[in-house]
Amino acid sequence: MNRWLLPEDIADVLPAEARKVENLRRSILELYQSYGYELVAPPLLEFLDSLLTGTGSDLNLQTFKLVDQLSGRTLGLRADITPQVARIDAHLLNRSGVTRLCYVGSVAHARTPVGSSAREELQIGAEIYGCSTWEADFEAISLLLKTIQLAGIKKIYLDLSHAGVLAGILDGQSISAADMETLYSLLQSKDRPRLSIWAKSLPSEVANALLVLTELNGPCIEVLIKAKAALPKHTLVDLAIEQLEKLVAAAATLSEGLELSIDLADLRGYQYHSGVMFAAYVDKLPQPIARGGRYDQVGQAFGRSRPATGFSLDLLTLANLSPLSTKKYAIVAPWSNDSTLLAVIAALRSKGEIVIQLINQEFTDFAEYECDRELIKQADSWEVVKR
Repeated sequence: MNRWLLPEDIADVLPAEARKVENLRRSILELYQSYGYELVAPPLLEFLDSLLTGTGSDLNLQTFKLVDQLSGRTLGLRADITPQVARIDAHLLNRSGVTRLCYVGSVAHARTPVGSSAREELQIGAEIYGCSTWEADFEAISLLLKTIQLAGIKKIYLDLSHAGVLAGILDGQSISAADMETLYSLLQSKDRPRLSIWAKSLPSEVANALLVLTELNGPCIEVLIKAKAALPKHTLVDLAIEQLEKLVAAAATLSEGLELSIDLADLRGYQYHSGVMFAAYVDKLPQPIARGGRYDQVGQAFGRSRPATGFSLDLLTLANLSPLSTKKYAIVAPWSNDSTLLAVIAALRSKGEIVIQLINQEFTDFAEYECDRELIKQADSWEVVKR
């Protein structure tokens, strides 16, 4: 048995990549701060009933469980930070106005997510609480696009959806939680034959509307026109289409490299979304690089109804796709107690230079640094020269 082997789909982050991740983390958090977002750091472990409050069963399946030896209660190792931040807003901050929060931390999945190769992620995200209008969703989308662009990725595909459309179609229907999970799966896979069979017990207008949803995807304007003509008239449906129209008009001016689309059958996520939903895609990655949307009911589950919208993404995946260089130029110096040399090294480091003192002529082999200069004693002074 190799004791150094890690569990399946769990991996170390090695030097050059780790530095790239850390640089991105700092840049992104500074971006969020410039928008007025406050940083929070929820715990890695929580009591399970608190951790899963207001979320769907798919998050429950992804959560590692263990018994707390102090209390005897079941703990959960978080698989998503968003519900934790909603708890902080609802119970710890307890503010009445709009609150902007951001976070970054590790999450673990009991099962490898579809399309992913890792069960551990470094999740980073931003949330807006206390604002129920579409402008908050637009700010979240804008910030998400800037986050991806900070990694040097210019071409972004943004897919919009809205949970209110399905809620309006099913209004008045009694459907169990298990049947709703089946419905979500059939809509996401756009399996029309099985969806038709599944919907036989529903009124014909409802069944037909569900089948129509599988066809409402593609260019935004085209989909919205079709949706207005084909979907049943309902307050929730009309409001959803209106909000999508406003977002499409506003988002079209955000970035030259942005390609917008709508898929009203794309309802993936942790089943807690209540309004606008969005997924960002980039080249060379089959699954979304980021997901977000409105999840107003999560705060209500914590005992305090609070509008909420935001997004999250895996920072490790973003760094891996980033074309930004990770190499840093460094200066090598001999190992010595020479006070003059040490003073020169201290001065160089204070100016932001990287100086590596080699012990006993050690071999320089770095993934993160390129040693292009060295400190050499010339006459009575130490000088930096090219290698």
